[in-house]
Amino acid sequence: MHKFVIKGGQPLKGRVRISGSKNASLPIIFASILTERAVIENVPDLRDTRTAISLLMDMGFDARFSKNKLEVVRTGNVKTEADYELVRTMRASVLTLGPLLARFGKARVSLPGGCAIGARPVDLHLKALSRLGAEIKIEHGYINAVAPDGLKGAEVVFDFPTVGGTENLLMAAVLAKGKTVIRNAAKEPEIVDLARSLKKAGACIEGEGTDTIEVVGTDSIGEIEYAVMPDRIEAGTFIACVAAAGGEIVIEEFPGDTLEAVVDKFREAGVSVEKLGDGVVSVKRDGRLRGTDITTEVYPGFPTDMQAQFMAAMCLAEGVSVIRETIFENRFQHVLELQRLGADIKIDGNTAVVRGVDRLIGAKVMATDLRASASLVVAGLAAENTTEIYRIYHLERGYENLDRKLSELGAEIKKEKSEKPY
Repeated sequence: MHKFVIKGGQPLKGRVRISGSKNASLPIIFASILTERAVIENVPDLRDTRTAISLLMDMGFDARFSKNKLEVVRTGNVKTEADYELVRTMRASVLTLGPLLARFGKARVSLPGGCAIGARPVDLHLKALSRLGAEIKIEHGYINAVAPDGLKGAEVVFDFPTVGGTENLLMAAVLAKGKTVIRNAAKEPEIVDLARSLKKAGACIEGEGTDTIEVVGTDSIGEIEYAVMPDRIEAGTFIACVAAAGGEIVIEEFPGDTLEAVVDKFREAGVSVEKLGDGVVSVKRDGRLRGTDITTEVYPGFPTDMQAQFMAAMCLAEGVSVIRETIFENRFQHVLELQRLGADIKIDGNTAVVRGVDRLIGAKVMATDLRASASLVVAGLAAENTTEIYRIYHLERGYENLDRKLSELGAEIKKEKSEKPY
C-alpha cells in the first residue's frame, strides 16, 4: 500500500497535459469485443484500464498496451464470461455484457463492484437488453444472458438517463438485427466518444449527445481505430487544485466544450479560466475564493464526479457554499476527512453547507473512493504543514501520474510506502 505525503501552501505554476478519459476509454476498450481488431490511442495507464485489458485477455483476446496505445485482436475461441475476481474491482466491467451478447449470443458476467458511493443498479441495463431479445437470469452473483435467436432492434425508453445503460445498449444494438431507438438516453461526452469510435468502424448511429439515439444494426463492423478524448474530470480537478492552492497554470488538451458547467462555477467563485488556443487554457487565482453553490446534475449539468473537488476548494472560500448531490446518495464520504483538516461542513440529507475557513491544517486522512481521494489532494495542496493521504489506490483507478504532474507544477507531493495496512 502507498500514501501521498503533501506539504501544502505552494502555489502551482507551469504547464500540464490532460490524459485520455478513463470514462471514455473503458467502453471503447470493451467495444473491441465487437470486432476482429481494435487500435485505441490516448488510453490512460490506470488501474481501471489495466483491469479492463486483463479482462479481455482472460476472455481470450490478445491485448497489447504500451505508451497509451492499446491493440486488441481476436485470436481464437473467446470465453464469454467475465469472472468475479476481475469484475469486483471495477463497475464498468458490466459493459462487457452488451457486446458479448451481440457478438456471441451469450454472456456470463459477475455483478460489478467499484466505488461504494451509492446504489447504481444494473437493472436498467438488463431491462434494455431484454427488450432486444436477451433472456437474462441472475444466479449465484452472476448475470447469465443468452440471445438464442440473436438480438433484434427495438424501441427502449430508460426510466432515467443512465450512462452505463446507454453504453451497453448502444454496443449491443450495433450488431442487432434492424433498428434500435434509445429514448431518454444519457448525453455524456463519453457516450459521444464511444459512438464516434463505432461509427469510424462502420456502425450506423445517429443522435449521440441527444436524448434519442438511433442505431441500425449490421452483421459486422470493421476495425476500430480511434483516439480517446481528453479526460474532462481530470481537467476540472486541476482547476480545483489551482482554486485551492493558488498560482497560475496552463492546461493543454483541455476539453473545454465538455466542461462548461464546471468552468462557469469556478469563474463564479473567482477563478480565471481563459482560452489561449485550441484545447489550451490558462487557469489563475489571484484573491480569495467566493462561496458558490452547486447542484450536481446529469450532463450538461455540474458533474457528480467534480462535486468533491469543488467542495474541497470551497472550504477556503469567503462566505457559505451550498452543495446539493442529486446523483448518488452516498457521495459525501469525503466530508469527514475534510473536517479532519479543519473544514467547516454540515450535512443535511443530500445537501452540504460549507462555511469557508481561513486555513486548513494538514493531518492524516483516508480516501474512500476515487473522487473523494482527489478532493483530499486538492485540500492537501492548500493546507498548512503536511497532509498524508492513505488508500490512494482509489485515486490511481482514475488519475494517470497525478503526483508527477503536480510535482512538475511546483507542488510538494510524494508517493511513499504506507506504514499502516489501511
